[in-house]
Amino acid sequence: MSCLIVQSDKTLLLEVDHEGAEACRRAIAPFAELERAPEHIHTYRVTPLGLWNARAAGHDAEQVVDALVTYSRYPVPHSLLVDVAETMDRYGRLTLSRDPAHGLVLRTTDRPVLEEVLRAKRIMPLVGARIDEDTVVVHPSERGQIKQALLKLGWPAEDLAGYIDGEAHPIALREDDWALRPYQRQAVEGFWHGGSGVVVLPCGAGKTLVGAGAMARAEATTLILVTNTVSARQWKSELVRRTSLTEDEIGEYSGTKKEIRPVTIATYQVLTTKRKGVYPHLELFDSRDWGLIVYDEVHLLPAPVFKFTADLQARRRLGLTATLVREDGRESDVFSLIGPKRFDAPWKEIEAQGYIAPADCVEVRVSLTDSERLAYATAEPEEKYRFCATTPSKLAVTESLVRRHSGDQTLVIGQYIDQLDELGERLGAPVIKGETSNTQREKLFDAFRSGELSVLVVSKVANFSIDLPEATVAIQVSGTFGSRQEEAQRLGRVLRPKADGHEARFYSVVARDTVDQDFAAHRQRFLAEQGYAYRIVDATDLPEEEAA
Repeated sequence: MSCLIVQSDKTLLLEVDHEGAEACRRAIAPFAELERAPEHIHTYRVTPLGLWNARAAGHDAEQVVDALVTYSRYPVPHSLLVDVAETMDRYGRLTLSRDPAHGLVLRTTDRPVLEEVLRAKRIMPLVGARIDEDTVVVHPSERGQIKQALLKLGWPAEDLAGYIDGEAHPIALREDDWALRPYQRQAVEGFWHGGSGVVVLPCGAGKTLVGAGAMARAEATTLILVTNTVSARQWKSELVRRTSLTEDEIGEYSGTKKEIRPVTIATYQVLTTKRKGVYPHLELFDSRDWGLIVYDEVHLLPAPVFKFTADLQARRRLGLTATLVREDGRESDVFSLIGPKRFDAPWKEIEAQGYIAPADCVEVRVSLTDSERLAYATAEPEEKYRFCATTPSKLAVTESLVRRHSGDQTLVIGQYIDQLDELGERLGAPVIKGETSNTQREKLFDAFRSGELSVLVVSKVANFSIDLPEATVAIQVSGTFGSRQEEAQRLGRVLRPKADGHEARFYSVVARDTVDQDFAAHRQRFLAEQGYAYRIVDATDLPEEEAA
């Protein structure tokens, strides 16, 4: 079992090739975050936010300590064990609750902690009168802000203040020819028991159905926030098919439509449209007495929506995502404003149950020509990534991969439009990008789903919430620098289970000895944490390698 080295600086070194590595990875996943994932030794870090998320999800310090001690090759530093226990014990010493006489109050089980936080400048404007030595009134409108402020002070409050039911609306699941999978049911129960929070599931594992299950539990008007109009229409289609809701009960609030119905699906883009310094569409949050707010792809939540969410703490809030990683570092805001992680299913566990396809991840390394290497060496720092990510050397390799998988439904994904346009031309495939109309996007996606089209070239507009279950191969030619969340989403495009049990293929075409290679290593971190290993092959060896 001794596949882990636990160090006093709170880093954990996991020996990937050890027979106990997979079991260890599962044991530490609830509280440790992967930082580096080279070939043989993966480095995890134990952070306060990770420990508090674990605590909120029902794990206690004893379980964390047991995982560390069980898998550690050497004695675990005593100071780290003490720190784990004390950090987890910080969660819940302060609670927000309802007092019949005074409304929203902050209570403590540890008086010096309350004294300490009440003297913090950021807390003073948020609280009112002191009721007794252990209790202070909180201004009702500051429920979100005080949770954010307390988390930053290192004393995360457990929110027990409850929720208003909102406007009732009958919603039931129609499970006549289908049923929630066991993990989906657990996710709904975990969310409902906690009241608000985040459910983390792999792409293709049915997060929409978890949302539908939560709506059926709430039986109330629901506001669903999604990434784009295509996603909004997919949500609507799924809800009409899987629940008692009719098309007339579901409204779309997007750039083209402004329907407010008992269930309203709005895009983040329209909510964050700014006019004369204000966000006019944020009024949607107040337009009905919502009983539930669902945040799809919560890791993409824009800052203005965070700000408004701080005022919505009396509403039940469900965040859905494949990864809680945010490249802007605002994971703590998700924790305090949407809620802690209530359910998290490891990708490989869902794969083992047959609910997502197994995947072979391959990093294909191409070399720059001598003239390109010289041009790259002398390029301005801000131009280096674009230069190497769009090297012409990638075009021939991508063509070769598409030919090799002729007959498979293949997505070619990239960041730079001129690169994608050239690939579309060379492959004879349509290109979906930002300027492609929603009508045209849906038409092309439908053609891909039906098999009429076997190759689609897509920009980052297809990173999120696009349901293409038939996609078997994804070839990534460029990305958003070192974005871990994007890598996870792009692999997710091919993880829907295949009718024939076919394995998914995910290729990342990378320029050797450049920042493209460095960014690729960073991008792969989250997937490595989930147990996916990248094979690295040289582009010149590709035919023999892949034929084998």
